[in-house]
Amino acid sequence: MNFVNLENSTYQLGDIVYVFYRNPHTQNVTNIQEAAVVQNPENHEELALFLYETYYPLSEEMAVYSSQAEAEAAFDYYFGGYGIEETYQ
Repeated sequence: MNFVNLENSTYQLGDIVYVFYRNPHTQNVTNIQEAAVVQNPENHEELALFLYETYYPLSEEMAVYSSQAEAEAAFDYYFGGYGIEETYQ
């Protein structure tokens, strides 16, 4: 099963991708995190991201990057790196 996002990237089960994740306790902290592409347990016809023991349906509304370097470049573009904590898993 494949999924195509707005950037015409195809994701498959088992892929490791990178996403921006806002700390739920400190909203001004954004991190780049690894996530796994898995089958959505609520809808087996769809893919989901598995991040922090939670499933997030994979949709075109998500900023998903296929490499850490790509995610870092986007992070610097959108956030400038100033005053934002970056962590990688």
